[in-house]
Amino acid sequence: MASAASAFAISPSLPTASCRKPKRKPISPAIFCQRGSQFGHRREILKGLTLLPLSLPLFESVHPLSSESKEIEVGSYLPPSQSDPSFVFFKASPRDTPALRAGNVQPYQFILPPTWKQTRVANILSGNYCQPKCAEPWVEVKFEDDKQGKIQVVASPLIRLTNKPNATIEDIGSPEKVIASLGPFVTGNTYDPEELLESSVEKLGDQTYYKYTLETPYALTGTHNLAKATAKGSTVVLFVASANDKQWQASEKVLRTMLDSFQL
Repeated sequence: MASAASAFAISPSLPTASCRKPKRKPISPAIFCQRGSQFGHRREILKGLTLLPLSLPLFESVHPLSSESKEIEVGSYLPPSQSDPSFVFFKASPRDTPALRAGNVQPYQFILPPTWKQTRVANILSGNYCQPKCAEPWVEVKFEDDKQGKIQVVASPLIRLTNKPNATIEDIGSPEKVIASLGPFVTGNTYDPEELLESSVEKLGDQTYYKYTLETPYALTGTHNLAKATAKGSTVVLFVASANDKQWQASEKVLRTMLDSFQL
């Protein structure tokens, strides 16, 4: 039976202010005309401000970004990967996400093509409001390329999958059991076990990872999804690479390279 992922919506609120008309001393006729032209200019400026579209980022500071996203090509600021110079290397640090600043997630790393761009993660999805004790999964970082696909790192509280403290991914259960719990956060809506094409287990040092290939025709993220999950401390971390049919044909190999490079 398909599992459903919870969705959230947030309505932005803008600051409001009230003002009182101050008491003024009488202005002499001699200087009234001189000041009148100044007041006229001020009224014109204020009128212009009220006509500005609300889409302009006048109140951007009211809702600070959940991560330091830079909507420019990552090749302009990330170093080349030592393992493959045609990719660049990303290693998350505390300045990148609220969970890393709270010490709730271990730093993770992966490689990606230099033409990809980091995209913004909405505050409501970033876990910014609930760290360090979030009850539901949250999105850490997101990157995308229109021609190749998109990736995201999702983190889930360990308690959501097991009551055992500091459990490993093996302690939680088999690869099939883990993806049954995390599948909706791969697809963006629902998960059906029949969508799982392949799963495998990978060991990198002391850390174990579960890897998945899924064909997801009804997913919001894309018709093709790759995922890699591991657990450390109090958190399960999930790397997801998604693509539509056209992107998959052109970039399956690139997406698999990115997936293989992900590690804590």
